This record gives sequence, C-alpha cells and structure tokens, in this order.
Amino acid sequence: MLYFTRWRALGIILLALIVCLCAVPNFFPEAQVKTWPAWAQRRLVLGLDLQGGSYLLLEVDSNYVKKEKLDQVRDDVRRALREAKIGYTGLVTRGDAVEVRVKDADLQTALTKLRELSQPIGGLLGSSSQRDLDVTDAGGGLIRLALSQPAMVERMRKTIEQSIQIVERRVNELGTVEPVIQRQGTDRILVQVPGLQDPTHLKELLGKTAKMEFRMVDTSVPPDQAQRGGVPPDSELLMSQSSPKVPYVVKKQVLVSGAELTDAQPGFDQRTNEPIVSFRFNSTGARKFAQATQENVGLPFAIVLDNEVISAPVIREPITGGQGQISGSFTVQAANDLAILMRAGALPAPLTVVEERTVGPGLGQDSIEKGELAAYVGSIMVIVFMLLTYRLFGVFANIAVAVNVAMIFGLLSLLNATLTLPGIAGIVLTVGIAVDSNVLIYERIREELRGGRNAISAIDAGFKRALATILDSNITTFIAAAVLFYIGTGPVRGFAVTLGIGIITTVFTAFTLTRLIVAWWVRWKRPQNVPI
Repeated sequence: MLYFTRWRALGIILLALIVCLCAVPNFFPEAQVKTWPAWAQRRLVLGLDLQGGSYLLLEVDSNYVKKEKLDQVRDDVRRALREAKIGYTGLVTRGDAVEVRVKDADLQTALTKLRELSQPIGGLLGSSSQRDLDVTDAGGGLIRLALSQPAMVERMRKTIEQSIQIVERRVNELGTVEPVIQRQGTDRILVQVPGLQDPTHLKELLGKTAKMEFRMVDTSVPPDQAQRGGVPPDSELLMSQSSPKVPYVVKKQVLVSGAELTDAQPGFDQRTNEPIVSFRFNSTGARKFAQATQENVGLPFAIVLDNEVISAPVIREPITGGQGQISGSFTVQAANDLAILMRAGALPAPLTVVEERTVGPGLGQDSIEKGELAAYVGSIMVIVFMLLTYRLFGVFANIAVAVNVAMIFGLLSLLNATLTLPGIAGIVLTVGIAVDSNVLIYERIREELRGGRNAISAIDAGFKRALATILDSNITTFIAAAVLFYIGTGPVRGFAVTLGIGIITTVFTAFTLTRLIVAWWVRWKRPQNVPI
C-alpha cells in the first residue's frame, strides 16, 4: 500500500494540480477572465441567494391546455365525418368531452370512424395500452368523445417541457448569466435569474404567449359594421396592439404560423429611420408566404400576435425571398422585445406568475460573508484538532484537506456550476468528512501499533484495513446526495452537487494523496516509531 512507482506518483500530483488550477479563474475579475482563452474561462457562478436576483414561479394554464385539445378533437370530428359523408348536428364541446349527434342509420359507421381518432398515449417506453379519447355511444344517436385523465397528464407534461424550452430561450436572449429554469410540481415552472434586480421586464416577456400568425384582412365587411355584430363566420374581429385601438376584420385561416420563422432581428427602416423587426421563414414558410402574397397582391394582410394586430400592410408585390419586415410605430425596446419573442417561439399555453421574490445584492453579500466566516471557523477548528491529536500526521491530513477543498472548487468551476449558500454548507460538511477519513486511517494505525506491529507495517496495514470502512461510509453518503439531487430542487440540488463532488475528491485525497505523502515520509525517515 505504501509503494508508488514514479509515474503513478507523478500522475497523482498532476491530476490534483490540474483540477486545483481550474479554480484559479475565480480569483480574478470577470472582465479580465474574459480576455483569456475560451477553455480557461470556466468559473463558478454565484446563485440567487449569493449575488441577488429575481425568483419567479410560473403556472401553466391547465384549462387552456384542455380547451386547445378539445378544440382540436372537435375539428378532427368535423373533418372525419365530412370525409365519411356522414351528416351530423350539434357538434359542441361540453365539459371534458366533445359531443356530436348523427342519424341512427349512420351510428355504427360514425363510431368506427371516430374511434380511429383515439390514439395510444405515448409513454417513456413508447406507446401504451391507454388511449387519449374514450369514444362512447350515449344513446339517441349521440356520440361522446371524452378526454381520458392519462391523456391530460401526458399533454400537461409535454406542455411543461415545451414551455421550459421556450422560457429558457427567452431568458437567455436577455443576456443573463446562468438562469435556473426547471419544472416544479405538475404544472409549474421555476425561474431564477441571478443578478436581475428588476423582474418587471422579464415578467412581460414571459407573460406573453407570443402566438404569431400571418392572416388576410377580410375587406368584404367594414370594421364598424363588424363591431355591430356583422362578422362573417370565417372571420373574426381583432383590435390593434397600438393605442388608440383600431378594429380589424381578419380571416380565421392562418396563411403562415410563427412556428415557421427561423430568425427575427430588430433594426431600423433605412427610409424613415423607424424601428422595425426583420424576419425570415424556413423553406416551408417561405413557400407558403410566397404563394399567399402572389394570390393577394393589392390586398392587406394582418400580422397577429396573441390575437392583436401588430401591423396590417398592403401586399404591393409577391414576396418570394422568404423574408420581410414588420413596422408598427415601435420603440427600440418594443422592437427588440418582439424580435426576442419571435425567435424564442410561442408558448403552448399562457403562464401566470404565482410567486415572485427579489433578492437584493446586499442580502447576497451578507450571505457570502457569513458563509465565508462559517467556512473559516470550521476549517481552523478542524486544522487545530488534527494538529493537537495527530501531530505530524495531522499536518499531512491538513495538507490533503486543503487540496481536497481546492479540487472541489476546481471541479465546480470546470462544470460551470452555480454556487449557492447550501452549496457552501456542503463544502464545509465535506471538510469534516475528509478529516473523518483520515481519522479512521490514523486510528487504525494506532490499533496496529498497539497490536505489536512495527511502524512501517502498522502504517501499511492502517491504510489497507481502513479502506473498506471509508468506502462504505462515503458510498452511502454519496447515495444520499444523489437522491437529494434527483428529488430536490433549487438550493437542495446545489447542496447535493457540492456534497457529491466533495465525497469523490475526499476518497481520492485520502487514499492517494495522503498515502503518497506518508509513503514519501516513510522512505525519507525510515521511522522506528510513528509520531501519531
């Protein structure tokens, strides 16, 4: 156990040194670190509780998700019955189901066609035996298509996942550092943005669904007549986004959706110098947009965002390049926000802020100072205890613990991890665990000495026989840290990360670095007694 080849010893020292050097960027100003090579810029990010920032808890509108699904089912029922040439009446949404009435003669055929609309619910391992629609004969020619509960749960899961991706894109567009965006519960999303002291702008961006559509303006009915109740069945009355509000009669048919946008950038009109937003479609959207503008030259079309008309320009000529621009008396900020929303995409359902907190930088600084004080006091007490109890071997243990802490910071920096106040607590706890490993080794050496072994044999046996005990205790602690990481959220996960990394570095330093130092001492001194 005490023999190390030259290459093995060199490998241990180099590994510890490289990992420790990864923590160096944290001791330099951020502006200076940014001038370094990209591979050397990885550093710890302070969490919300350390540098201040904004905390938002968003809730997905489950009623909206249900309504969207029921509207889709209703449209599918209409299409399926028309394709089968089956006459129907009373196609309505009632509660959690869609109902339609057909003639008794067509009942069995209609049931067969509508049951084809019911699809298996996708699970983790693919499709399951459960289906998303329960299609039943309610009697008297009435067919009922009810949403199953597992289908709603699955749809909410997908909605949350999609919403998290879009929220993350929108927050990242603001240029914030290391935001934390994660699911909480069944229908909520947690957003933590360190360093952002005013969440008003963030709430405005996240509160917009940003469902963008390009539709034709219905010129057959004047807006004032539509306001009196004369809206054609295939059109609807929408108001402008600008103030004062201007009514528009817009056709329901969507020519191109915002999902087919690939990019959007704010800019200025070269003729008027007004802020605009330039956009570009993908190949499918470009083809649809070109066809729509070719067929409607001279007619106005509406650019609709969340059921409000941003702009309604007249098509002067076919637009075949797949790109265009939106102008609408924007301010520079409004143009930039619209470009962010268009790039990030539309939320699948509205989000509501149910909890909001702002942590000031002063409170964060106070947390840092108290965390540092706790770390310093705890470390000093541990160092003194080891020196008084184990003397020279206490020095060896303290060197290993110092390297251990440096390696923790190096690995956290390498991972660009976010350090929170519970994370500091995890590091302080790791110092105790690291010392505990050395205590087990040293006490085992004492037992071997009392059993009559000579110095070198006792040291070798102490390291060898303490290995199983140290591995058992650290593995069980690591399992607990893993459970905390997967089940916990926010600060709890920060604690679990630092604790888990600390356990790995502790095992490394206790059985390689400390043993290497002791082996060098034994080779140099050839001791007859162990000063322990």
